[in-house]
Amino acid sequence: MPFQFIRGVPVWGDPQDNAVDQIVNCAHQAAAAALMADHHLGYVVPIGGVVAYENQASPSGVGYDIACGNKAARLDIPVAEVKANIKPIMDDIWRTISFGIGRKNRQPVDHPLFDDDPAWDLTVARKLKKLAAEQLGTVGSGNHYVDIFEDERGRIWLGAHFGSRGLGHRLATHFINDAPALLNVNSEMGQEYLACMRLAGRYAYAGRDWVCQRVATLLGARIVEEIHNHHNFAWQERHNGRSLWVTRKGATPAFPGQKGFVGGSMTDISVILAGVESAESQTALYSTVHGAGRIMSRSQAAGRFRWKKGRKVQVKRGQIGRKQMLNRVRRMGVELRGAGTDEAPQVYKQLPAVLNHHRQTIRILHTLTPLGVAMAGEDEYDPYRD
Repeated sequence: MPFQFIRGVPVWGDPQDNAVDQIVNCAHQAAAAALMADHHLGYVVPIGGVVAYENQASPSGVGYDIACGNKAARLDIPVAEVKANIKPIMDDIWRTISFGIGRKNRQPVDHPLFDDDPAWDLTVARKLKKLAAEQLGTVGSGNHYVDIFEDERGRIWLGAHFGSRGLGHRLATHFINDAPALLNVNSEMGQEYLACMRLAGRYAYAGRDWVCQRVATLLGARIVEEIHNHHNFAWQERHNGRSLWVTRKGATPAFPGQKGFVGGSMTDISVILAGVESAESQTALYSTVHGAGRIMSRSQAAGRFRWKKGRKVQVKRGQIGRKQMLNRVRRMGVELRGAGTDEAPQVYKQLPAVLNHHRQTIRILHTLTPLGVAMAGEDEYDPYRD
């Protein structure tokens, strides 16, 4: 069964009770809702949750990492050249791209959005402009990454997953703390939130664009194809003849023909997919997964830690040890830089099985096998993750 209705909400995949409870609670105030197969517990809306409202936006639904998303870029470099040099390539990426909490980009980035977006005139955004400028092109921590893949035709792709960094987190914090759970989009505060959300969206796109171009330049390659999507955002869309504001929290838009990049764990495949038209697609509000989905929380996987005198000290062991994680990575032939055990392959579902639940709503265009993975180191803490 590709999906089932649970208390009136369509749910794909194997239901996780706590996430289902969250989406059912959201549905009580919504025009429609759906839960994708990679779902797991979130803050207010579960990861993998899609919630549609009439004339309302949900800052807590979009969440703290506004416009977190994925970009895939296909390069014109020969796969043999990349494979032969994957170790120094990953070293270069690790040295050049800024991973980690609160990092500044070592190579300042200018972008038109700093001059032409009226949202900067809002007090809450204006205060964050310097921070945003310093962090543009940084990747952050948690489950955010820069990867190199080979597709089924022997072509090289880059993948980047991150969002709007400190800008988005602080904008979200402002509205979540000071606004009602649901904002009327026509109210003054509703208009301010939408302007700030869209600004964070432009910023996230600009950051992922810069990172992919910077890595392509490191490789001496050109980008010849791009697929780019947010998965923490709200869009005004038409569904069943109604204009609705659709919040996707860890869910990828998948309208007929629309392409998306969905990542698996560091040893799993990732895919380029496209939405298809079907009755099931309509039920899913033209949405699909954004990743494989966790089966183990961060603390379950890595244990619990405290910071003592600037050092991260483990106070409770987790279920996944670093050696266990690295053994899996080596067996799969992946060149890894950084990453903590909270991002080990063992804490994620298998992406092919997750995608199979959505087989009536998407088609797979390309299957990407990881060659190199770069993430923030295990000593980083990141409040900007999903």
